[in-house]
Amino acid sequence: MANVNKIKIPEMKKQLKEFSQKELIGLVSDIYKLNQDVQHYLSVKFLGEETIIGLFENAMREIKYEFFPDKGFGKMRLAKARGAITNFKKLTNDHHRTIELMVFYVETGTKFTTTYGDIDERFYDSMCSMYNKVVTECEKDKKLFYDFNDRLYAIVVETEGMGWGYHDELSYMYHSISWLDE
Repeated sequence: MANVNKIKIPEMKKQLKEFSQKELIGLVSDIYKLNQDVQHYLSVKFLGEETIIGLFENAMREIKYEFFPDKGFGKMRLAKARGAITNFKKLTNDHHRTIELMVFYVETGTKFTTTYGDIDERFYDSMCSMYNKVVTECEKDKKLFYDFNDRLYAIVVETEGMGWGYHDELSYMYHSISWLDE
């Protein structure tokens, strides 16, 4: 692949200062037409909550689809499901809903293994990694902990008896949360 020169932010800002308002509007409109992420980002900026809710619902559908599509069996493309969370976070900067998507990912993955049986180490590592990220965020924010505590505990209960040390790892992480002692 050829090395493509890209303009650096300071140089871009310098160039943009030379544009008239009409030229800037034209440039933003052209960029908007080129990229769906830009469309979503600008929609969040201008339309706010309505767009964020739509993006959240889309991300939940993407996650669910990887495990439980409307027809057939889930492809279980973990990177794609995790990417839906990352993309939502990047576009909206909505921390609470991002954490909710992370919990939903682990809940859905756990339901998948409950439905179809034991998976593989990579699968459980991904679930544990995401669960750990949620626990880390709950350690930083007591309100988050209280908002998601029941769901986090339900995941631990649901994994009782599952292989690959999945239950043990989740249980350890859950019981390490300092807010549990209060």
